[in-house]
Amino acid sequence: MKKRLMTALALVSGLALTGCDTMNSGSLGGMVEGGSSAMKALSLSDADIVTLSNESCEAMDAKSKIAPAGSKYTQRLNKVVSAMPGTINGKKAVYKVYMTDDVNAWAMANGCIRVYSGLMDLMNDDELRGVIGHEIGHVGLGHSKARMQTAYAASAARTIAASSGGAVAALSRSQAGDLAEKVINAQFSQSQESAADDYSFDLLTEKKMNRQGLVTSFQKLAKLSGGSSGASSIMSSHPPSEARAKRMQDRLDGKK
Repeated sequence: MKKRLMTALALVSGLALTGCDTMNSGSLGGMVEGGSSAMKALSLSDADIVTLSNESCEAMDAKSKIAPAGSKYTQRLNKVVSAMPGTINGKKAVYKVYMTDDVNAWAMANGCIRVYSGLMDLMNDDELRGVIGHEIGHVGLGHSKARMQTAYAASAARTIAASSGGAVAALSRSQAGDLAEKVINAQFSQSQESAADDYSFDLLTEKKMNRQGLVTSFQKLAKLSGGSSGASSIMSSHPPSEARAKRMQDRLDGKK
């Protein structure tokens, strides 16, 4: 079956302020207040990040078809991750499969890790471990925390929290789902992607697992995304998948 690619949503990385040539003191005060609450959102505590990640992950689970425990996808994923970390930054890693033709995987700072069946159909076990190791790397290196902070700062939920005097608002299911979409579909920077690639490579090395799968997984993603007008977050990254595959091959060959 031809894989259906998810269209990536652009994450607003900052709050732009625009207006007329003249502004009154009330609007200026509103901007100052808004800027202050945005700063609070960008400095959320680890506990706040876990709370937001829990609510976001629950919202995604609620609207997704999760593979049951006895399905071939869940059984295969459990086998693939059996030697992977059981905790990430002190949080239990919880793996689940979403039944969808989309080719994607993601992880949040609370240890929530989701793998799409479309990705599993595309990858062999070694390649799947490489991709999952990469997603774990984003969490382990703090990238997922930073991405949640940025997404929350740009969300309506942040405004609600500010008006109530708190740091984090109790999210409705729709707000949590919107926040989750922003987090999942946002792009990491080139340096973050490279660092997560290295994290996966080093993790596979430590666990004495096949690292060639990390190379071939990127090669497959490069072929799949070539010529497409839309791409899932796992493919819409910088540098392109071809360059990432070469970089991992160079590490395997001892060139880096």
